[in-house]
Amino acid sequence: MPIEDQLKKAIIQMPPKEKDKLLIRLITKDKALTDKLYFELIEDSSTIPERRESIMARITRLTKYVQDSPGWILMDMRNLSGDITYHVKVTKDKIGALELNIFLLNTFLTSYSDKLKVYTSRTDKCALYIAKKALTILNGLNKLEEDYRVDYKKDTNKMLKLVHQLSSKMYARQLNVPEEWE
Repeated sequence: MPIEDQLKKAIIQMPPKEKDKLLIRLITKDKALTDKLYFELIEDSSTIPERRESIMARITRLTKYVQDSPGWILMDMRNLSGDITYHVKVTKDKIGALELNIFLLNTFLTSYSDKLKVYTSRTDKCALYIAKKALTILNGLNKLEEDYRVDYKKDTNKMLKLVHQLSSKMYARQLNVPEEWE
């Protein structure tokens, strides 16, 4: 929401102590902003590896549970995807987003391949989600410089192979998701 110039000037002219109180009150109302400031000011932007490992551990932990339906698998993937998005919002770690999303799909597709093997009405939403997620990952990877792409080739091709073997293969073909990434 834009602030009028008059209000900006009035805020700037406020005594520092009052401004600080107001700023703290406003910051506490926005969790993402609070986390972002904590990351930048307290952690000094140096905890990205630990934050990535924490998300990877959650992904691994969730795939240890025995899910009885593709709906639960989809719900878990969406929740973890939200965690990854929040991580990027706080840290601006776009490379980490690619790595974590590739890890998410590879781990879930490997762990639950028996539940996602055959396309049915129960696997439809999950299959579409997987195909779209794979396409989004590829779009992100294609924006990287050529030197960085080499690091992701093996894991990306593993992901694409799984996407084209499981229930998501129909949607992968419709969305023109390649079977191999170079």
